[in-house]
Amino acid sequence: MFPSIRELSWDGSVAGMGPQNSSTIAELVLVGFSDHPQTEIPLFLFFSLVYLANCLGNMAVITLVALDSSLQTPMYFFLCHLAFLNGFFSTVVTPKMLFNFLASRKVISYPFCLAQTYLTLFLESTECFLLAVMAIDRYVAICYPLRYLLIMSWAVCTALAVAVWVTGFCASVIPLYIVILPLCGPYVVDYLFCELPVLLHMFCADTSLQEATMAIGGAGTVLLPFLLIVLSYLRILVAVIRIDSVEGRKKAFSTCASHLAVVTIYYGTGLIRYLRPKSLYSAEGDKLISVFYAVIGPALNPFIYSLRNKEVQSAMRRVIERYKKGTRITF
Repeated sequence: MFPSIRELSWDGSVAGMGPQNSSTIAELVLVGFSDHPQTEIPLFLFFSLVYLANCLGNMAVITLVALDSSLQTPMYFFLCHLAFLNGFFSTVVTPKMLFNFLASRKVISYPFCLAQTYLTLFLESTECFLLAVMAIDRYVAICYPLRYLLIMSWAVCTALAVAVWVTGFCASVIPLYIVILPLCGPYVVDYLFCELPVLLHMFCADTSLQEATMAIGGAGTVLLPFLLIVLSYLRILVAVIRIDSVEGRKKAFSTCASHLAVVTIYYGTGLIRYLRPKSLYSAEGDKLISVFYAVIGPALNPFIYSLRNKEVQSAMRRVIERYKKGTRITF
């Protein structure tokens, strides 16, 4: 699709350093952790196990919700979307990263680099909106328990899920069409995968418009969902304080603890990455943060949110017992 008209060496050198149209760029050098070659094999083994846990954990969540009727509630419906999103996000990033740990030429094709850029931005935006919807779901469950299933009907849940994915796409991928500019050589990405903030430093032209677009998009896709999450939990806190029994308060908090943990991990890594002082910035530190939110965080979510949940554990036992008894499971 994109003919190779220039040769990139391992150190990223390239014939010609001027701006190039995207149709003339064949490959980019993806540096990763190549500055520390002694760590690549251990990192390959570690992240392979993490990615396997990610896939199995998120697949287990989706399968259990599909097979056990007791988990077919609004909370687990949205959790299935989060599990799918986490697995998809890591699959966009991790396999290529693992391959480059072992490869002698650590390169990524330019079309695949653009695909990673589009998909990571889309999935990150979608996760922000999804976490906000899940916070609203917990707010309705705690503040309006008797009307919970009426308010969060399947029609409402489906509409919210569709809105989350469509909004994530419209708020990220569509504006990105005005962002991509010609790149300047050398075509070296000092990162683990392709992301818009990384490519932004490689553009030849003035990027003030692109930076403004990113700032506006970030305000809409990060701050607005975060504000909804904060407001939801403020209302939840007020409702919980009004509960008379200690047991009732514990039960209310327990339904929110996992979601709060996921939100803290997701937004915490984002705040550390984007809002830390420039004096604390380092390329290696940025890579470690990116690994955490792109690979490790999505692998932790199913264990934090569901697989250690007693309700999910009971459902898992029931499904296993059905298979042992040879009972046919109907969907």
